[in-house]
Amino acid sequence: MGNPLKKLAGQTAVYGLSSIVGRLLNYLLVPLYVSVFIEPSDYGVISELYAWIAFIMVLLTFGMETAFFKFLSDHPQNKEKIFRNSMLSIVLINAIFLLLVLVFNGPIADAMLFSENPEYIILLATIVVIDATSALPLAKLRAEEKAKKFVTIQLTGIGLNIGLNLILMLLVFEPKVDDAEVGIRFILIVNLIASLVKPIFLYKDFISLKWIWDTELLRSMFKYSFPIAIAGFAFIINETLDRILLKHITFQNSIGELTTEAALTYAESQVGIYSASYKLAMLVTIFLQAYRYAAEPFFFAQSKSKDRNKTYVKVMNYFVGAVFLSFLGVSLNIDIFKYFIPNPDYWEGLRIVPILLLANVFSGIYINQSIWYKLSGQTKFGAYIAMGGAVLTITLNFIFIPIYGYMACAWATFFVYGGQMVASYLLGQKHYPIPYNLRKFGLYSIAAILIYFILMWIDIEAGVLQFIIHNIFILFYVGLVYWMEKPKAVAKSH
Repeated sequence: MGNPLKKLAGQTAVYGLSSIVGRLLNYLLVPLYVSVFIEPSDYGVISELYAWIAFIMVLLTFGMETAFFKFLSDHPQNKEKIFRNSMLSIVLINAIFLLLVLVFNGPIADAMLFSENPEYIILLATIVVIDATSALPLAKLRAEEKAKKFVTIQLTGIGLNIGLNLILMLLVFEPKVDDAEVGIRFILIVNLIASLVKPIFLYKDFISLKWIWDTELLRSMFKYSFPIAIAGFAFIINETLDRILLKHITFQNSIGELTTEAALTYAESQVGIYSASYKLAMLVTIFLQAYRYAAEPFFFAQSKSKDRNKTYVKVMNYFVGAVFLSFLGVSLNIDIFKYFIPNPDYWEGLRIVPILLLANVFSGIYINQSIWYKLSGQTKFGAYIAMGGAVLTITLNFIFIPIYGYMACAWATFFVYGGQMVASYLLGQKHYPIPYNLRKFGLYSIAAILIYFILMWIDIEAGVLQFIIHNIFILFYVGLVYWMEKPKAVAKSH
């Protein structure tokens, strides 16, 4: 059987090759974009378009990935039927969506404040549809533990995206001659080409798809996936809607003081500054993405084990230690990480990074906890938690963006993810109790936050001395986590 924790760690490492390396490579596009697009407003357009892609992607996959894993776990003998029906539903949903966008792209562009560039909307929709329809075949590879093929597909698409971006943005696009719109179109076209890698590699799953529906199975899958889709939609509201709201609210509030064109430019520049700093905070989520790819099928596989709760508790202990380490690593070395954004025009947004880092830590813990409602089939609670977060996100942003700008977006994210983490824990202990070690959670979180505030209070001047002292404290934190976890591992080995 082997050690399940070692298996999870191994799968996280393999999936992490595509996720962590891929995201790191994609992160290298941020300094490229902020260098090429000297004006933050131009980078703001790119950031908002990608926020829309993430937003729509959740709708178009409709929670079918998780439903596929759940039904496959319960009925492994019906693998092909489960895959076929979930895939057919996704293809149909996406076909309808793409048709609507092609017909109504003009009005949609007006509503999104892209009236001059309806081609952005068509390119965006095509990218999302390709990615969404490829999600199920990729999930099938994960279920079959074909990690190497999964990684190959992901890295090929990422490599193509990076390579074409470098060629077009460095050798073809000329900022002093070409309009920013040309560069934005280049970026979207490159993304479209890179996305096509997935269906090309997975063509067998597409061409062998038979239009044979199992109405009863599909009804059951939709019943399971619908709350997950709602939860996913609400979750992505928490994750990306702030950029969209920041642009529209700032634009509306600036019209009285500025011309329409100037107000739009200012609003987009605020989105650009916020998004560039948000990228630094998302370094925590690089680890989370790799972990999530491996964790979901792993947790379902462990659900029938007698020792499942011990496994879940131990995983959570390691997880909490790791995400708070990520928080310290980035926040205490922000004077180094800021050069990731080589344009000083964006640096005013660095003050939001520690807030967003902690918010992403809370989000990661919540995601790790969320297995309770997926395993128990009570996915409605995931929807309730996410919808509560979405309402809070929209409310806080609408109230405070006019007063505090993008700082309101950062604090709203912090409070929403913190609230969801607490709500998920309390509901989980009532409906599917897992005896998490709250003392360790408290120790790791308090130690990390205390280290951060002590060093901020001391306020050592940026330089070699600051780097050494800050990282000595980070090593102290690593030692604390290691010391707390090691004794149990030793005790079990004897």
